[in-house]
Amino acid sequence: MLKVGLLGAGRIGRVHAQAISAHSNSKLCAVSDAVPEAAESLANEYGAQARGSDEIIADPQIDAVLIATPTDTHSDLIETATAAGKAVLCEKPVDLSLDRAVQCLKTVSGRGKPVMIGFNRRFDPHFSALKDSLEAGEVGTAELLSITSFDPAPPPVSYVKVSGGLFRDMMIHDFDMANFLMGDVPQTISAVGSSLVDAGIGAAGDVDTAVVTMTYADGRIAVIKNSRRAAYGYDQRVELLGSKGLLQVQNALENTVVKSTAEGVVGAKPTYFFLERYMPAYRVEWAAFVEAVANGSDVPVSLKDGVAALAMAEAATLSMHSGKPVRMEEVLKPVAK
Repeated sequence: MLKVGLLGAGRIGRVHAQAISAHSNSKLCAVSDAVPEAAESLANEYGAQARGSDEIIADPQIDAVLIATPTDTHSDLIETATAAGKAVLCEKPVDLSLDRAVQCLKTVSGRGKPVMIGFNRRFDPHFSALKDSLEAGEVGTAELLSITSFDPAPPPVSYVKVSGGLFRDMMIHDFDMANFLMGDVPQTISAVGSSLVDAGIGAAGDVDTAVVTMTYADGRIAVIKNSRRAAYGYDQRVELLGSKGLLQVQNALENTVVKSTAEGVVGAKPTYFFLERYMPAYRVEWAAFVEAVANGSDVPVSLKDGVAALAMAEAATLSMHSGKPVRMEEVLKPVAK
């Protein structure tokens, strides 16, 4: 039985608490949060203890910690937890700073403790089925990838100000999905972005609408489209054109009823947000982490994967501000020293 401490009792912490408690081989033992009342509420809900983060990490009875705290705490907590002998699953991104994330990777790489980054979409049954079809050669070689990710509504501007921006906070999932499906990091990244949804987001120095084009060393191309607003719901689609065919993942709908009348054909909207769309993926993600820790095998999404996605977000940010394509080696070279 894997004994787990949860660091962070906010919205995403609650999602992870469900996944931890639902697994037959893990137990949520302790919860911490900067707001003690939040930790106590969540701990009471799952029969755990509300404790301080340092206390949880130092407890030799705790086998693993799940980090769901604000992003600027992630690297410090990863380092502290692995130094204490804990296995770690940390929410994305690794850090707001690429330099700090690379330093974290170097610090923990020799400790022999598993660190997994929470890119849960890799574990979505629809996307993983597409990946399986691609690897089986069913559509030949991947040539052109298109990822669409639109939120139903923008987050509060107060959140935007501390999130690291759209590329680090939202599109980072899509950067990792591109790496997952294409099997490589792109060679160049070109990005454009605008503030079309909420003027407050623009005033905070961020964008809410963006398109990124990525090219690979072998000529393959990937395009990512993000928006903070889709009036019809949570739009999550992937289309991959191969040399022998096309693979697509369409939206998960509220229901599968289609009404056809003389007035037209009408179907349901996409599910409203990530809780409805991706809860099964969070459970599969946690199961994969538990299995890796139990078997001593490699985690399926490594800290190195997290750094790669953050580097892509950095490249996209630089490209958007400069109006020019950015080569990934330009981003990674300064931090590789």
